[in-house]
Amino acid sequence: MNVVVLAGGLSPERDVSLSSGCMIANALIESGHKTLLADLYTGLPGADDFSGAYDKYKRDKYEFRVPEREPDLDEIKKAGGDRQIGEGILSVCADADITFNALHGAIGENGQIQAVFDVYGVKYTGTGYIGSLLAMDKPIAKELARLHGITTPDWRVVETDGTGRADMLRGIDTPCVIKPCGCGSSIGVTIVHDPEELAAAYDYARKYENRILVERKITGREFSVGVLGGEALPPIEIIPHEGFYDYKNKYQPGAALEVCPPENLAPEAYEAMRATALKIHGILRLGDYARMDMILDAEGELYFLEANTLPGMTPTSLLPQEAAAVGVSYRQLCDRIIQLGLKRG
Repeated sequence: MNVVVLAGGLSPERDVSLSSGCMIANALIESGHKTLLADLYTGLPGADDFSGAYDKYKRDKYEFRVPEREPDLDEIKKAGGDRQIGEGILSVCADADITFNALHGAIGENGQIQAVFDVYGVKYTGTGYIGSLLAMDKPIAKELARLHGITTPDWRVVETDGTGRADMLRGIDTPCVIKPCGCGSSIGVTIVHDPEELAAAYDYARKYENRILVERKITGREFSVGVLGGEALPPIEIIPHEGFYDYKNKYQPGAALEVCPPENLAPEAYEAMRATALKIHGILRLGDYARMDMILDAEGELYFLEANTLPGMTPTSLLPQEAAAVGVSYRQLCDRIIQLGLKRG
């Protein structure tokens, strides 16, 4: 089977996507698929015949390690401009049997590339454009969850509409969590402990988006629950060695302890997490696979935080660990995602 693994893109999560894409491509090559790893942003300039492109599947393994800091998109755009889809990408994806969407954030996860693929008749993995849009916009996802009786931390949205920063931050209670409404990988996220930290947190989030989510901070144990092919995987507990589960702790090996299945977790809490993940999956119209993040507080109250329609597939990512806990290897997971995409397509 000819498979394009689509990664990179002009997104703050570009480096995470490249790491996911490399691992996915290697796994598909091991499974015998002719595999082409392509960067959505840089494209395949000058290529007008893709018949031999998959010969690269015989090459050495792909490898990319996520740096400690997110990429500088302004520097990247100096060389390549503001385009979102590189030359040749739509042609090679349409030519393939299926495109494995390994993008994270921005156009790759907010429904835009999915809508383009639907127009061009491209088969792809993951979630369709409607579910991608609903899940990527955190306030929309939280509103829909609450309407369906799912507990989520109280929040408000701050729009950077030209009002002075001090006016916009007035009345925000701390501790709280400030984050962009549409970013992932904890990019732009700050846990604010006191009012003196609000301005810096606001500026950091605004660097990535003009709509900012201010969320009540919930203290407790942090979990994530994947859904694969309509079935909930075991929850995984996330325990950073220091700080919170930020960009560095997510992607630097050894920075956090991930336990699957979790230890010392009551059976009713375990099942509540899986049930909540499945319910969110249905509410947001998610697709082949996804992952839902939650916090369990000291009183046993479970809070839904956000949904991820294209969970990371890097060496430290959570979904592959959850799949491994039920006997599904990384290679089998990638094959399963392809089969689900072909069936949906």
